Amino acid sequence: MIHEPAPPLLTLASASPRRRELLSLGGWTFALEPASVDERPEPGETAEAMAVRLALAKARAAAGGPGRLALGADTVVEHRGEVLGKPGDAGEAQAMLERLAGERHRVVTALAILGPDRARPAIEVCVTDVPMRGYTAAEAAAYVAGGSSLDKAGAYGIQDDGFQPVDVGRLHGCFANVMGLPLCHLARAMRRLGHPAPADVPAACRAHTGYDCPVYESILRETA
Repeated sequence: MIHEPAPPLLTLASASPRRRELLSLGGWTFALEPASVDERPEPGETAEAMAVRLALAKARAAAGGPGRLALGADTVVEHRGEVLGKPGDAGEAQAMLERLAGERHRVVTALAILGPDRARPAIEVCVTDVPMRGYTAAEAAAYVAGGSSLDKAGAYGIQDDGFQPVDVGRLHGCFANVMGLPLCHLARAMRRLGHPAPADVPAACRAHTGYDCPVYESILRETA
């Protein structure tokens, strides 16, 4: 007997390969429908409010379809009260990285999940305090020259092994959040919506990132 593949449960409103690879770890079926929204902050907007607003806008822009949920995600980097978005060019990326070197900043990711009726979105917000190592300007320049910093908020990726800008040994929080998709927060929201993860999310995340997460149990224990 030939079994037809299960129809997608989720529509991911993102073109990010990092979000795609993380979402696949949970075992949910999903389709991709990247959403383009204006990501400029509004006057006086907090990092949390901005992330939620943009995640909702992305989810609303994605087609749910019968029985399908739309997932929007937005990640905001905040350093000393200022939001750092994706750099516009190599010079801006270099400036961001030099500013963050040896300092701590916050990474805020909001998730918004909408059902087919677009009513009562499920919202999750994850905040991680990120310690950066004291890399040199030359190290940052070599990384920027590779081009990968331009599509990332704050101009870096925690998963970029060649540069390794984050002092992971001093990190106490969600690694996947800094990549752009806090998996345990997503698993918690999907469980509330009646779609628990088919996979062991903490184990899959640890295997994928190599990070021994100290916070997953407390996240999954909570109901909201």
